Formats: sequence, structure tokens, C-alpha cells
Amino acid sequence: MIDSLDHVQLAAPPGSEDALRAYYGGTLGMTEIPKPAALAARGGCWFAAGSVVLHLGIEETFRPARKAHPGIRVRGITAFAARLVRAGIPVTWDDDLPGHRRFYSEDPVGNRLEFLEPDRPR
Repeated sequence: MIDSLDHVQLAAPPGSEDALRAYYGGTLGMTEIPKPAALAARGGCWFAAGSVVLHLGIEETFRPARKAHPGIRVRGITAFAARLVRAGIPVTWDDDLPGHRRFYSEDPVGNRLEFLEPDRPR
């Protein structure tokens, strides 16, 4: 029986780790978590914040995910969006999900990300 989601993996091009660390660690404020030695040799990096765990894996024939995306729940979405805008990162608000405020953005390699906050906490 399914219990929970362990992590989401996104792909990234070779050599993008510094940009990923600056974005996920710096701009988003996530914590980089160490990869096991056997996996670290493959490149990429892993990040966590609360119960959210993202793995960024290196893919030689990388193409950014434009439709598929993680939906990342945040608190204080207006301030969070303003933080991204101040960092020069585009934010596109979307009002099509009833009961939520949400916007879409992209990581530095072009992967689509959704950030959302329920109108009322569950």
C-alpha cells in the first residue's frame, strides 16, 4: 500500500550544479542534502525543505520539463512570489485552481515549477 511520496526527481544538464545550488539553496531557501557516495559520482544535487525533497539528476540529453512539474506548497505565497521576482525570476499567476492561490515559475535550467497555497489550511 502506498504510504507517502519520498521525493521528486527533475533532470538537469551536465555542469548545472552551481546554478541549481544558487536557485534551490539560495533563492528558494532549501537545504542541500548529501547524496550517497555511489550516487554522488553521477553529478546532480538533492535538496529538502520540510517534507519536500527534490533530486536534481544530470541527464546528458536534457530537455526541460515544460508541462510535467512538482507542485510545491508554500506559506505566505505573495511574499514568496515577491522574493522570486526580486531575484529576477519570472512568476506567472494562475487562478484556475479553486481554493488555492498559485503561480508557475522555472528553475535556472527551464524546468516548470508550481507553487501553491490553499486559501484555507487543511
